[in-house]
Amino acid sequence: MTNPYVEAYRLSIADPEFFWGEAAEDCFWYRKWDRVLDNSNLPFSRWFRGAEVNSCYNALDLHVDTGRGDKIALIYDSPVTNTIRKYTYLKLRDQAALFAGVLAAQGVTKGDRVILYMPMIPEAVIAMLGCARIGAIHSVVFGGFAPNELATRINDAQPKVIVSASCGIEVNRVIPYKPMLDQAIALSKYPPERCIIMQRPMAEAELIPGRDLDWAREMANAKPQPCVPVLATDPLYILYTSGTTGQPKGVVRDNGGHMVALKWSMKAIYDIGPDDVWWAASDVGWVVGHSYIVYGPLFMGCTTILYEGKPVGTPDAGAFWRVISQHKVSAMFTAPTAYRAIKREDPKGELVKKYDLSSFRTLFLAGERSDPDTIQWSERHLQVPVIDHWWQTETGWAIAANCVGLQRFPVKYGSPTKAVPGWNLQVIGDDGNLARPGQIGSLVVELPLPPGSLMTLWNNDQRFIDAYMYEFPGYYKTADAGFIDEEGYVYVMARTDDIINVAGHRLSTGAMEEVLAGHPDVAECAVLGVADDLKGQVPVGFLVLNAGVTRDPQEIVREVVQRVREQIGPVAAFKKATVVKRLPKTRSGKILRSTIQKIADSQDYKVPATIDDPAILPEIEVALVSMGYARARN
Repeated sequence: MTNPYVEAYRLSIADPEFFWGEAAEDCFWYRKWDRVLDNSNLPFSRWFRGAEVNSCYNALDLHVDTGRGDKIALIYDSPVTNTIRKYTYLKLRDQAALFAGVLAAQGVTKGDRVILYMPMIPEAVIAMLGCARIGAIHSVVFGGFAPNELATRINDAQPKVIVSASCGIEVNRVIPYKPMLDQAIALSKYPPERCIIMQRPMAEAELIPGRDLDWAREMANAKPQPCVPVLATDPLYILYTSGTTGQPKGVVRDNGGHMVALKWSMKAIYDIGPDDVWWAASDVGWVVGHSYIVYGPLFMGCTTILYEGKPVGTPDAGAFWRVISQHKVSAMFTAPTAYRAIKREDPKGELVKKYDLSSFRTLFLAGERSDPDTIQWSERHLQVPVIDHWWQTETGWAIAANCVGLQRFPVKYGSPTKAVPGWNLQVIGDDGNLARPGQIGSLVVELPLPPGSLMTLWNNDQRFIDAYMYEFPGYYKTADAGFIDEEGYVYVMARTDDIINVAGHRLSTGAMEEVLAGHPDVAECAVLGVADDLKGQVPVGFLVLNAGVTRDPQEIVREVVQRVREQIGPVAAFKKATVVKRLPKTRSGKILRSTIQKIADSQDYKVPATIDDPAILPEIEVALVSMGYARARN
């Protein structure tokens, strides 16, 4: 008997047009495609060229029109406000249609950009779908980002409208959003014509006459809008991810390929169907929130959970078990960080025993490398398969996974199992050739990329080529290093650039270095990610001060920590830095970040042949030991 995974993978690589053309038949199209795959302008592949579609229609109206309008589409569960609210497909469709009317009344039309700076509330989902309904391009910015980070995204996307809320809630702390939004707009070169503000009772915002509009008032007066057909190759959204220069990259996702890939993935990877309750415990500001809080589950027609809370502290380490039990969750997806936090608070899993988890079938982890200890702890206490899988903001969905909807393979700890159908994953060694099984190299994907992956970078095709396609012609560079073993299991070992992964959030050390370098007492600096039991990685800074500075170094450290918090946001988790006399460099002046990182993580390292002064390394090691990193050598 043929293995369903093996057959799907073989066909997806051998005949991608047939494979994805069949998958696309499960979606609604106003007009079918002229070609499933257009590779005439590589590396820019285009899926379903000539087709017309609408993502909001496939996420909401299709289910209403086929008699499933009374099905629960969205459960908003907010322990921080003691609120649970449920939306049927009909109600969510009507709300999205009204918000599309709000946007249309402000002159927003197909192709216009709308930035969403929102907490985890249903209005964030409604705004995303309202944009998609009329062909506007949404760009969601995580609510924890500081004003200057938001300003860079405003400058790049140049939105006609920004949608925000008066505040977010962090456990028991209210965070006003409006002052940060106002500051970001003041910093930006392209201020929006209008801001639409959802007022929350915890902290109402002062609206600026002539620019700011009240969400509730506008919704009350709005005229619902129908779905607007757009080309399958038209952009659905822009999602900014950290760039190595500190300038974020605007990943562009299309409508048609995105819809086909995500709907297919819900069943094939996650084994979720229309009758299931699905929970992705992420944020709408990240790619997981786009793909698997909003679009993927709604395309499938199941119930999705929007959770405004934390794994611990809202109210305790049993929060996840309460949600799974109360809403009869079939499967959930979150970052290993969440389970490490739960394990730290409740190491014996005593709180698990308080809840009925009989509905729960599978736990999926992604966003960072899943350590075996966390997976085994979860398996032991939940008594369900725990599936690690690997993907990126750019890819939009999993590159490697244990596809439980096709064929579940035995788990190998440390591996996200095998390449997902559609992803022709390879390893290229240091010699530029394809690596042997077990040989570490650069993980790459042979072109064409499957549907649902990034089309390009917003208004920057050349940067798209330079960042992802230039180094390995004919391949997409994941910027991850790893290997594939003899059985086809993938192992992702480390990043190959300076992006670090803090609790599943990809952040640029280059951007942090820019902030540190802006301090008047700092001559030069370096930021690198070091291993952390809870967050996977945390950033650590090294400061070389200007000559003649006599101030207390610890005071300067406190100031740079505060600068990062203000300019990048608490999401950076930048809390530790130290002052050193000098930084290890090559003779050409390049800072040896990878060597510092190996010292910090207590790994063996070789003194690089190109180092300008080997005597500096013991000084760096002493500084790291004093901060609690590295182990002192004899």
